Amino acid sequence: MVKMYYDGDADLGALRDKTIAVIGYGSQGHAHALNLKDSGLNVIVGLRPSSKFVTPAKEAGFEVLSPAAAARKADFIMILVPDEFAAEVYRQDIEPGLKAGKALAFAHGFNIHFGYVKPPKDIDVVMIAPKGPGHLVRSVYTEGAGVPALIAVHQDASGHARELVLAYAKGIGGTKAGVIETTYKEETETDLFGEQAVLCGGVSALIQAGFETLVEAGYQPEMAYFECCHEMKLIVDLIYNHGLAGMRYSVSNTAEYGDYTVGPKIINADAKKRMQEILARIQSGAFAKEFVDECKAGKPNMEKMRAAAKAHQIEKVGAEIRAAIPWMKGQKLL
Repeated sequence: MVKMYYDGDADLGALRDKTIAVIGYGSQGHAHALNLKDSGLNVIVGLRPSSKFVTPAKEAGFEVLSPAAAARKADFIMILVPDEFAAEVYRQDIEPGLKAGKALAFAHGFNIHFGYVKPPKDIDVVMIAPKGPGHLVRSVYTEGAGVPALIAVHQDASGHARELVLAYAKGIGGTKAGVIETTYKEETETDLFGEQAVLCGGVSALIQAGFETLVEAGYQPEMAYFECCHEMKLIVDLIYNHGLAGMRYSVSNTAEYGDYTVGPKIINADAKKRMQEILARIQSGAFAKEFVDECKAGKPNMEKMRAAAKAHQIEKVGAEIRAAIPWMKGQKLL
């Protein structure tokens, strides 16, 4: 089994006398910055003056500088801007402030692995990737726990890169849950595949197709939503806490039998073959190029797909149902 690192394997002292710059203050950025600050480390935040996050970051007690100024001042620089902006921010703001002995970090391997960011050889390059969204990284930390994380060392110029990355992981709470060491390549390719084929693309398409099948067969949309979307959380929670076997133990015998007999008809050999093709596109860099080109063009196709997805019947029905459930009414994303 892969080695897991916990609190006892990491020493915050490796970062105690260093200045950490968190570039970005969005979902992950605010969580990292606040957790590191609460762990007793010296944190500054790098934001463009026009950013909507300048005021929240200042109100949280951070010194807020431009990304370029923060990079010049910091010893350890964590880039937490969206993948499509990271290369430009690196070239314009971060790279000019790099010098031997500094450390550069990411929470996803995309730009390093596919070569959109090419750091100098005399700095440490590491990764700390929490396996959860930023609001959970923060809320779980405030509860005294942590979100599991992945770490990787791409360049070890100082000879102490692993100590630094483990200290950072501890600072954001990751070592309370457990940290696994990986590589930029492995993290990037598995992360993209998981998002596309299973967690986001696969699950979303399956839910929507199930909803459409029931509605087109004449069943009420509300019933279709409950059966194909709302109840997904119940199943996912069981899998999260007890694995697939635990989920199957907890559901009815009817559901378990249907799982075994029908699941392989939906996700069959053809579906797995398409998954392998998706993985190959990720490994080759074809997906990365497609995404980067789309972003450079202003995301025209993405905006069309986003609008179409929001206009789907399942979104209207789902919003009405959630508004009618007392403890879900009024809930908003950060």
